[in-house]
Amino acid sequence: MLKQRIITAVALLAALAGVVLFLPPPAALITLTLAISLGIWEWSQFLGAKSLPWRLLYVVALLASMVAAWFYSFQPGGLQLILQVTLAWWLVAFVWVMRYPTAIPVVVGVLSGILVLAPAWLALSRLLVADDGVVWVVFVLFLVWATDIGAFAAGKLFGKIKLIPRVSPDKTWEGVIGGIALAAIVAIAGAMYFQQDPLSFVSLCVAVSAISVVGDLIVSVFKRHHGLKDSGRIFPGHGGMLDRIDSICSAAPVFVLGLSWQGLV
Repeated sequence: MLKQRIITAVALLAALAGVVLFLPPPAALITLTLAISLGIWEWSQFLGAKSLPWRLLYVVALLASMVAAWFYSFQPGGLQLILQVTLAWWLVAFVWVMRYPTAIPVVVGVLSGILVLAPAWLALSRLLVADDGVVWVVFVLFLVWATDIGAFAAGKLFGKIKLIPRVSPDKTWEGVIGGIALAAIVAIAGAMYFQQDPLSFVSLCVAVSAISVVGDLIVSVFKRHHGLKDSGRIFPGHGGMLDRIDSICSAAPVFVLGLSWQGLV
């Protein structure tokens, strides 16, 4: 089952890369927004209320926050501020995951959905409209792809020490290390392609790879808290949109923040 999920995740990432590379930026942006909107809809089931109006209200409110973030990001220092707050959130999320099980009040679920999904959309959207941004989008997708593949292979071959069995029983520390190692190889190739300083660029990419694991885990926390195996059924037998983009949601904002610190975007 885990192998099938990895294959599905890689297939979706490849499809996203194709969308980014071959569709004009406006069409790619619309496709990205639709994917994130599906993720918001799936997240709305983590808020306790099952009623359709409440879930739709949450989707509309989060989309409105995305629009507000888009305009604010063009203010001086606006984009960096949003992404710095997002980085702080993912560091807190890591500690939270390590301490699970914990209580999750509704307000925490509401705010978590905003912090998971809105910055991911903003980061990828800003790249899509930037000069040469499409190449950066494809690269961060490859980083996440490499982390997933490396984690699966290393976990299968060497996995013994469970990562956080209360949250994700199949993940191991050996898998995490293998995923980050493969991502580092991709990062070295990226440093040569983009003609960047290897040390700083690879360090950024390793951090992005590590934080992508947290994205997967935080969605798993919410699914376990609400007794759900998958976030949805849009991919029969393989879960929902959130199950496929959780790692991207944490990786993309941190990657764009790192690029901005290095003066690349």
